[in-house]
Amino acid sequence: MSSTIFEGGNESAEKNILPMMSLREVVMFPRSIVPLFVGREASIKAIEEAISEHDKKIFLVTQEFPEKEKPEPEDLFRVGTVSKILQMLRLPDGTIKVLFEGLYRAQWDPQADGKTFDDVFPLVSLETIEDLPADVNVTEALVRSVHTALESFGKVNKKLAPETVLAISTIRTAGKLADSIMPHLKVEFTKKQVILEMTDPLKRLEAVYELLLGEIEIVSIEKRVKNRVKGQMEKNQREYYLNEQLKAINKEMGREDDPQSEAQALEEQLDAKKMDDESRERVRKEIKKLRQMAPSSAEYTVVRNYVDWIMELPWNEYKKVELNIAEARNILDEDHYGLEKPKERILEYMAVQSLVETIKGPILCFVGPPGVGKTSIARSIARAMDREFVRLSLGGVRDEAEIRGHRRTYVGALPGKIIHSLRRCEYSNPVICLDEVDKMSTDFRGDPSSALLEVLDPEQNGTFSDHYLDLDYDLSKIFFITTANDLNSIPGPLQDRMEIIRLPGYLETEKTQIAKKFLLPKQISEHGLKTDNIAVSDSAMLEIVRTYTREAGVRSLEREIAKICRKTAMKIVEADDKAQNIHVTKNNLAKILGVHKYSHGSSEEKSLIGVATGLAYTQVGGEMLMVEVVLMPGKGKVVITGKLGEVMQESAQAALSYIRSRSDLFGLKPNFHEKIDIHVHVPEGAIPKDGPSAGITLCTAMASAFLNVPVRHDLAMTGEITLRGRVLPIGGLREKLLAAHRGLSKVVLIPAENEKDLKEVPDTILKDLEIIPVENMDQVLSHALESLTAEELFRGKNNITPIALTLIKEEYQPPTH
Repeated sequence: MSSTIFEGGNESAEKNILPMMSLREVVMFPRSIVPLFVGREASIKAIEEAISEHDKKIFLVTQEFPEKEKPEPEDLFRVGTVSKILQMLRLPDGTIKVLFEGLYRAQWDPQADGKTFDDVFPLVSLETIEDLPADVNVTEALVRSVHTALESFGKVNKKLAPETVLAISTIRTAGKLADSIMPHLKVEFTKKQVILEMTDPLKRLEAVYELLLGEIEIVSIEKRVKNRVKGQMEKNQREYYLNEQLKAINKEMGREDDPQSEAQALEEQLDAKKMDDESRERVRKEIKKLRQMAPSSAEYTVVRNYVDWIMELPWNEYKKVELNIAEARNILDEDHYGLEKPKERILEYMAVQSLVETIKGPILCFVGPPGVGKTSIARSIARAMDREFVRLSLGGVRDEAEIRGHRRTYVGALPGKIIHSLRRCEYSNPVICLDEVDKMSTDFRGDPSSALLEVLDPEQNGTFSDHYLDLDYDLSKIFFITTANDLNSIPGPLQDRMEIIRLPGYLETEKTQIAKKFLLPKQISEHGLKTDNIAVSDSAMLEIVRTYTREAGVRSLEREIAKICRKTAMKIVEADDKAQNIHVTKNNLAKILGVHKYSHGSSEEKSLIGVATGLAYTQVGGEMLMVEVVLMPGKGKVVITGKLGEVMQESAQAALSYIRSRSDLFGLKPNFHEKIDIHVHVPEGAIPKDGPSAGITLCTAMASAFLNVPVRHDLAMTGEITLRGRVLPIGGLREKLLAAHRGLSKVVLIPAENEKDLKEVPDTILKDLEIIPVENMDQVLSHALESLTAEELFRGKNNITPIALTLIKEEYQPPTH
């Protein structure tokens, strides 16, 4: 903080109280007029106070730390300027523009009476600072020197008006002259504050004179630099002109290729292209422009790049292939195990194409979890059809120009990804895989998914127009394949243009076969091993699938197999290339891969009350889901835990409402729920769970708890429930039955409407499970609750005492029917 001791100060100096306003990086001097924009609330209030109560006078002081929004007393300099408000204008954004005139110096006292800094604005006690007397002769000499320097400054600084220089030159007093010059100098506010605090006018004017000479030197240097740059530019222009003359001379002497010959070569290439007449004429006009341009001009490069792009595209060049359905089937089966639906669809297309001469390329969309082979089967399809394959990744694309290209008006414009891919092809009928089409996003640069609508529409893509080419290009012969993990993020109009083929994920049996036939031989080859070095038993491979991976695809499975190969390679290297063979079995698997990473659900060992086994579908396959229900004395509160989603919580409420609606048949009083608390819990609480297919499982667990009857431990179920007790169909039946089979369940209850889906379930699973289709909740309970028939349960002939009545200590009375 700057502190000033005023030499020879006048003890009878004028003291008054004025509102104070702090300034940021601005120092107000006496006898100067400065416009300022004011936005801080405290400053606006101080100005209003000055106008209304203090004859428009206000004390302006500079902040030592400009970044502070609300400065404290120690953040302000002690010396400032008492100023007068000449004019004030309020602006629409809430700020005001104020014109201040500096009157005289003053020092404020933070210890004096007045408003504190906790108020909106401070009122401070001021002490006027008077200039010390100065020697007349010294003053005159110094003033003349400053006037001379000021004239020089006005000549080199065009921003300082001649009228201003003339007005300042009339001042003969040292202090006034210094105060008048300081606002026009570009120096730091701290230096200005030092000069403001000087009470000796001669010292103040000497400091201003020094700063003025420095500013003259700086402005002179800037002027010399500008002149040097200008001269360099003129020199470059002169060299360019001479270079152009030299090129013309060389051209006349035959020392350079004639640009006309280049244009002639482009026209010959154009005649060889199979373009439509409109596009050919358009390109011919561009080549004509090249004839009239200088090769060194920037426009020549732009036009030449445009023509080169057009010439490098395979206009209407189609590859003729001999379709062999049997050979194509062998190629698809060789590359992939399973995936029957995609293979069947491709073979159908090839069969139709062999019967008709022209057919529009289909647009297929493979939807499934990661690692199931969506992209790799697209590559196999291209190989089976003997076409070129191009893969475009759309993940993270958010600019429409990535698909349609940029218009040529932009600097560095280029075509979109579709035209880029065709440039790499020799023919216009490749297989293009648009990978991760569901990962595109939208922002201010456009919606790339909307740009794909024309590309993936067989009725429109025959005349696709890229913004850069601005010509119609035929995409109808291209075989488009898109891949996605989730359809929910793909817009409806785009989905409508594609044929959706779902790849639901592999069963354990399929993963085992893929590992044996594809993954293990591939990893053995990549690790430099031989087939004799590693042998993995079927039980060990199944154990790897079950306890070391949890996925729908086979990527993690391949990584575990690679780990086995690395262990084998290590043993071979350590044994100095001696024969080392590893036989992996279920018993020694843990020594190689470590402890089990995952555990799958299994059936309970015995039947329990309030515990039912459900089946759930996840992105990594089917899982067994345990539902537990406990009853306690209470006031009718229902607690649902296990990180369940809204749909699953609603299913629990629907299940409870169903039981309450049939309380008379269950032997429960209508108000039985008002004196008990119900806690529903699904274990593995850290894992989010949602979906409607656990409805009948929740209802069965609740009914078991209410009736005090255990649920069969070897029975699993899946289905959605309604308030009337109807069982609605669900999805993912194949994966759910696999989970039940893996968990050693014997009986599975499924919705009757899902019975048709059993055709897609392998026979190896169906032969070990008893599948019972159910239509309503009555059938579910009659099969699920142990030792009760439907007649005993719903006709009042049971001799059980519901636990709900035991908890509320009321004697059970069988209903009269």
